[in-house]
Amino acid sequence: MKQMEVTIMGQSYLLGCPEGGEAALSAAVAQVDREMSAIRDAGKVKARERIAVLAALNLAYQLADAPREPPANIAPPAAPPALATPDMDALIQRLDEALAHDGQLL
Repeated sequence: MKQMEVTIMGQSYLLGCPEGGEAALSAAVAQVDREMSAIRDAGKVKARERIAVLAALNLAYQLADAPREPPANIAPPAAPPALATPDMDALIQRLDEALAHDGQLL
């Protein structure tokens, strides 16, 4: 794991970062810095700890409220197979026969 030096609200931090995760970490740092700076610039909160907690809550709320989308690096699911195939009909018939002899499942 490599280390990256980042700056949030003018203060430097040394963070661990997995190989290849530099861009994602930089984007996350930028988002946290923007959120914390916006809270600080609003002038109502002065303490860094309170700013950090409020920023974390804002970001967590945004994440929880965001619509769920599949990650970009995952291929969309393949089209489902046609349901009315001879093999599928035979399988359904075998399942029906097996379940008929077994009685109720639940």
